[in-house]
Amino acid sequence: MTSLSRRRLLAGSALLLLAACSPAGPPLTRTSPAELSTASIMAAINGVRQANGREPLSYNGKLAAAARRQADLMASRDQLSHNLGVTLRQRVTDAGYVGAVGENVAGGQQTLEAAIQGWLDSPSHRSTLLSDKFTEFGLAVARVPAGRKSRYGIYWAFVAGGDFAAWL
Repeated sequence: MTSLSRRRLLAGSALLLLAACSPAGPPLTRTSPAELSTASIMAAINGVRQANGREPLSYNGKLAAAARRQADLMASRDQLSHNLGVTLRQRVTDAGYVGAVGENVAGGQQTLEAAIQGWLDSPSHRSTLLSDKFTEFGLAVARVPAGRKSRYGIYWAFVAGGDFAAWL
Protein backbone atom coordinates (compact mmCIF):
# COMPACT_ATOMS: atom_id res chain seq x y z
CA MET A 1 0.00 0.00 0.00
CA THR A 2 1.42 3.36 -0.97
CA SER A 3 1.83 6.23 1.45
CA LEU A 4 -0.88 8.19 -0.37
CA SER A 5 -3.35 5.28 -0.12
CA ARG A 6 -2.68 4.94 3.61
CA ARG A 7 -3.33 8.63 4.13
CA ARG A 8 -6.61 8.40 2.22
CA LEU A 9 -7.62 5.34 4.24
CA LEU A 10 -6.75 7.07 7.52
CA ALA A 11 -8.53 10.28 6.48
CA GLY A 12 -11.62 8.34 5.41
CA SER A 13 -11.63 6.38 8.68
CA ALA A 14 -11.35 9.60 10.68
CA LEU A 15 -14.31 11.08 8.81
CA LEU A 16 -16.39 7.97 9.49
CA LEU A 17 -15.56 8.15 13.20
CA LEU A 18 -16.51 11.82 13.32
CA ALA A 19 -19.76 11.12 11.48
CA ALA A 20 -20.62 8.39 13.98
CA CYS A 21 -20.33 10.95 16.80
CA SER A 22 -22.57 13.49 15.07
CA PRO A 23 -26.26 13.64 15.96
CA ALA A 24 -28.55 11.95 13.46
CA GLY A 25 -30.76 14.19 11.40
CA PRO A 26 -30.62 17.92 10.95
CA PRO A 27 -28.69 19.98 13.49
CA LEU A 28 -30.69 21.25 16.43
CA THR A 29 -31.65 24.87 16.30
CA ARG A 30 -31.58 27.15 19.31
CA THR A 31 -34.78 29.16 19.31
CA SER A 32 -34.79 31.96 21.88
CA PRO A 33 -38.10 33.32 23.18
CA ALA A 34 -37.71 36.41 21.00
CA GLU A 35 -37.46 34.19 17.90
CA LEU A 36 -40.52 32.06 18.65
CA SER A 37 -43.31 31.84 16.12
CA THR A 38 -46.14 29.38 15.72
CA ALA A 39 -44.19 27.80 12.85
CA SER A 40 -40.97 27.41 14.87
CA ILE A 41 -42.87 26.02 17.87
CA MET A 42 -44.72 23.49 15.68
CA ALA A 43 -41.50 22.49 13.93
CA ALA A 44 -39.71 21.86 17.23
CA ILE A 45 -42.53 19.96 18.95
CA ASN A 46 -43.50 17.93 15.91
CA GLY A 47 -39.87 17.28 14.99
CA VAL A 48 -39.36 15.61 18.37
CA ARG A 49 -42.61 13.69 18.00
CA GLN A 50 -41.66 12.51 14.51
CA ALA A 51 -38.20 11.45 15.70
CA ASN A 52 -39.98 9.30 18.29
CA GLY A 53 -42.45 7.74 15.85
CA ARG A 54 -45.43 9.89 16.86
CA GLU A 55 -47.99 11.74 14.77
CA PRO A 56 -47.75 15.53 14.65
CA LEU A 57 -49.93 17.73 16.85
CA SER A 58 -51.87 20.73 15.56
CA TYR A 59 -51.49 24.12 17.22
CA ASN A 60 -54.53 25.28 19.18
CA GLY A 61 -54.96 28.93 20.18
CA LYS A 62 -57.13 28.09 23.19
CA LEU A 63 -54.46 25.74 24.56
CA ALA A 64 -51.86 28.42 23.82
CA ALA A 65 -53.92 30.91 25.87
CA ALA A 66 -54.01 28.44 28.79
CA ALA A 67 -50.24 27.93 28.47
CA ARG A 68 -49.73 31.71 28.31
CA ARG A 69 -51.69 32.17 31.53
CA GLN A 70 -49.56 29.55 33.29
CA ALA A 71 -46.24 30.89 32.00
CA ASP A 72 -47.26 34.42 33.03
CA LEU A 73 -48.34 33.21 36.50
CA MET A 74 -45.05 31.40 37.05
CA ALA A 75 -43.02 34.42 35.90
CA SER A 76 -45.02 36.88 37.99
CA ARG A 77 -44.55 34.74 41.12
CA ASP A 78 -41.13 33.40 40.15
CA GLN A 79 -42.33 29.92 40.99
CA LEU A 80 -42.22 26.72 38.94
CA SER A 81 -45.51 24.91 39.54
CA HIS A 82 -48.52 23.39 37.81
CA ASN A 83 -50.95 24.99 40.23
CA LEU A 84 -50.53 28.56 41.39
CA GLY A 85 -54.07 29.00 42.63
CA VAL A 86 -55.57 28.18 39.22
CA THR A 87 -55.65 24.55 38.12
CA LEU A 88 -54.92 23.37 34.60
CA ARG A 89 -58.59 22.45 34.19
CA GLN A 90 -59.64 25.97 35.23
CA ARG A 91 -57.17 27.57 32.84
CA VAL A 92 -58.25 25.53 29.81
CA THR A 93 -61.94 25.97 30.63
CA ASP A 94 -61.44 29.74 30.99
CA ALA A 95 -59.73 29.69 27.58
CA GLY A 96 -62.77 27.93 26.08
CA TYR A 97 -61.17 24.52 25.58
CA VAL A 98 -63.18 21.35 26.16
CA GLY A 99 -61.19 18.12 26.16
CA ALA A 100 -58.62 16.05 27.97
CA VAL A 101 -55.41 17.93 28.77
CA GLY A 102 -51.90 17.43 30.05
CA GLU A 103 -49.25 19.98 30.93
CA ASN A 104 -45.48 20.32 31.05
CA VAL A 105 -43.80 23.29 32.71
CA ALA A 106 -40.14 24.23 32.83
CA GLY A 107 -37.98 26.99 34.25
CA GLY A 108 -34.58 28.39 33.43
CA GLN A 109 -34.07 27.05 29.92
CA GLN A 110 -32.99 29.82 27.54
CA THR A 111 -34.24 28.12 24.37
CA LEU A 112 -37.27 26.15 23.28
CA GLU A 113 -35.05 23.20 22.43
CA ALA A 114 -33.57 23.17 25.95
CA ALA A 115 -37.07 23.16 27.47
CA ILE A 116 -38.09 20.29 25.20
CA GLN A 117 -34.93 18.35 26.10
CA GLY A 118 -35.71 18.81 29.79
CA TRP A 119 -39.17 17.36 29.22
CA LEU A 120 -37.75 14.45 27.24
CA ASP A 121 -35.34 13.70 30.10
CA SER A 122 -38.22 13.38 32.60
CA PRO A 123 -40.36 10.24 32.20
CA SER A 124 -43.68 11.88 33.14
CA HIS A 125 -43.06 14.97 30.99
CA ARG A 126 -41.85 12.80 28.11
CA SER A 127 -45.08 10.82 28.35
CA THR A 128 -47.16 13.99 28.00
CA LEU A 129 -45.08 15.35 25.12
CA LEU A 130 -45.17 12.09 23.17
CA SER A 131 -48.64 10.80 24.09
CA ASP A 132 -50.67 9.42 21.17
CA LYS A 133 -53.84 10.44 23.01
CA PHE A 134 -53.22 14.14 22.47
CA THR A 135 -53.89 15.70 19.07
CA GLU A 136 -53.19 19.41 19.64
CA PHE A 137 -51.18 21.73 21.84
CA GLY A 138 -50.29 25.27 22.83
CA LEU A 139 -47.04 26.62 24.20
CA ALA A 140 -45.96 29.83 25.89
CA VAL A 141 -42.91 31.36 27.53
CA ALA A 142 -42.64 34.26 29.95
CA ARG A 143 -39.76 36.09 31.57
CA VAL A 144 -39.56 37.48 35.07
CA PRO A 145 -39.62 41.28 34.79
CA ALA A 146 -36.18 42.82 34.22
CA GLY A 147 -34.38 43.95 37.34
CA ARG A 148 -36.12 41.44 39.62
CA LYS A 149 -33.98 38.79 41.24
CA SER A 150 -35.20 35.42 40.02
CA ARG A 151 -34.50 31.76 40.57
CA TYR A 152 -35.19 30.80 36.93
CA GLY A 153 -35.73 34.04 35.01
CA ILE A 154 -37.75 32.33 32.30
CA TYR A 155 -40.71 29.95 32.40
CA TRP A 156 -42.20 27.62 29.77
CA ALA A 157 -45.64 25.99 29.63
CA PHE A 158 -46.80 23.33 27.17
CA VAL A 159 -50.46 22.27 27.25
CA ALA A 160 -51.55 19.27 25.17
CA GLY A 161 -55.15 18.41 24.49
CA GLY A 162 -57.40 15.89 22.83
CA ASP A 163 -60.68 14.07 22.92
CA PHE A 164 -61.83 12.69 26.29
CA ALA A 165 -62.79 9.43 24.50
CA ALA A 166 -59.12 8.63 23.88
CA TRP A 167 -58.68 8.13 27.63
CA LEU A 168 -61.59 5.73 28.11
